[in-house]
Formats: sequence, structure tokens, C-alpha cells
Amino acid sequence: MKIEISAAKREAQGTGASRRLRRGGRVPGIVYGGREAAVMIDLDHNEIFRGLRKEAFHASILTLNLDGQKQQVLLRAVNMHPFKAQVQHIDFQRVRADEKIHMKVPLHFIGAEVSPAVKVSAAIVSHVASELEISCLPADLPEYVEVDLSRLELGDTIHVHDLTLPKGVEAVLSRDENPVVAITSVPKEITAEEEAAAAEAAVPASQVPAGKQVEVPAEPAAEPKKGEKGEKK
Repeated sequence: MKIEISAAKREAQGTGASRRLRRGGRVPGIVYGGREAAVMIDLDHNEIFRGLRKEAFHASILTLNLDGQKQQVLLRAVNMHPFKAQVQHIDFQRVRADEKIHMKVPLHFIGAEVSPAVKVSAAIVSHVASELEISCLPADLPEYVEVDLSRLELGDTIHVHDLTLPKGVEAVLSRDENPVVAITSVPKEITAEEEAAAAEAAVPASQVPAGKQVEVPAEPAAEPKKGEKGEKK
């Protein structure tokens, strides 16, 4: 998905200048990286706010049209107002076609409803992770990474190394790291039913038939208190 946003260079800086921009429906920001100097910019608030609501806006190469000059950038940081639906500041990083980038992309889970774990065992598939940090060239950046759950059996676990990543894409992991992405488990409802059935199967001592012995653990004999004599023989 190609997303283009417009921006203008801004000269005024500081808290007061940024406050005036926000009152005028603009968002102060910065674009940096590459071989060029960082540039202070401002953007239309409504355009940015709508963009931020799209998943692809956070994990795609964006085209930044800065005063008529277009450049490829990544969204790197967003500051939101503590309680208003208002973007306070936004950061973009320039990308080069020949340099790899590190980016977190969302995970899309598919096929859980047809997996043996769900269809046969009535298990629950829990998504442990929602995104994955990857490394790739800008041209190879995927909008998301797909996680196929269709072959999961009860008790199975999917790790990052089990994922099929797009060509040219690598997961960013430390040595010997292989985090869990998804797991299967027995639903709590079934466990509760089993516990209820076990409770119903338990027979109170008053209902034990005559002649049937019930073993009761013996209580340990009380030790004589200090100063008391033991029982005479």
C-alpha cells in the first residue's frame, strides 16, 4: 500500500511555536536520517490522525512530500496528548534503498478455526505476540507477517523460528532467542466443568454405606506441656 503525506518546513521552534501550530490544526514534527540534515516540519493534523488509525501507516514505507520534494520515510515516534485525541509531535526517518532497516511489523493469525486443536480438541489459541521486529531492505518490507495456525494440535506452541518469513526478511533476535508467538490450551470452561463433576462425585462421610470403612488419617499425639507429667502407666 502506497501512502503519501504532505509536510512543510517550519522555522519557528520552541514550546510556544508548537502550541500555536497545534491550535491552527498542524502537528510539529521532524524528519531525520540518511545523508541529509534533520529538518523540522509541520503537517496537517487531520491527515496524520487518520493515517495513524491505519495499520499500514505504522509498518510501511511512506512517501513524504516536503514542499514539493518527495522522500521515502518510516514512522518512528508519535506523541499523543494525555487525554485528548490530539497528536502532539511526530518523527519520521529517511530510508535508503540500499540500506537495511529495522522495523516492527504486525502479525496476522490465520487458520485457527480449521486447526485440529480447535475443531477436534475445542482448544483456545492464544496470541502471545502481536508484532515482530524484522530486518530487510526497504523494498522487501512487508505490511505484516502471516502466522498459519491451521495445523496446530492441542498442546502445540509456535515460536518465531517456526514462521515462514517473506523473501529478504529476517527476524531480529538475540543469540539463542526464540520467543513464543502462539500457544494452545484447554478452555477454562471445560476445566470448570471437570472440577464441578469431580465435586459432585465426592460422597460425604454421612452417606458412606454401613460396613464400609473410610480411612481417616490419625492425628499426632499432643506433646506434654512444659511442667506437666506424662500419663502414668
